[in-house]
Amino acid sequence: MLTIIGCGNLNRCDDAVGVIIAQRLQQYLAENLHPHVRVYDCGTAGMEVMFQARGSKKLVIIDASSTNSEAGAIFKVPGKELEALPEPSYNLHDFRWDNALAAGRKIFQDDFPEDVTVYLIEAANLGLGLELSPVVQRSADRVFEEVVAIICNWSIVNS
Repeated sequence: MLTIIGCGNLNRCDDAVGVIIAQRLQQYLAENLHPHVRVYDCGTAGMEVMFQARGSKKLVIIDASSTNSEAGAIFKVPGKELEALPEPSYNLHDFRWDNALAAGRKIFQDDFPEDVTVYLIEAANLGLGLELSPVVQRSADRVFEEVVAIICNWSIVNS
């Protein structure tokens, strides 16, 4: 199973990029059958990422980043480089997808994907709003096309 998860907040402009791409991919899958692929919009729920990834062979996560890089920059990073165990906390809202990668691997062991790729798109605007900035929209289109290619390759190899 290939699992693709979009993360972000739809009410914070470019922070929504992962969710928007996931929604576009869901529409793509509704029109193009790929039975061994599933796509989830996990919003800001890190714990949800951990549970949706369980049982997959390959995982792709898509989210916005804020690293003071050039707006619209696309970073494709192996998940192992971003795994981070959560700090002791009393608030599950602090449990992010990077925590989900580390915790999921620890909890689910062999039932958690080894092959994890994370796409991060550098945000231009994280303020309140419902629209992606033009530079992030262009990057979102590129990531969407790249993930569709991953889906097609996965389906050919796993059919």
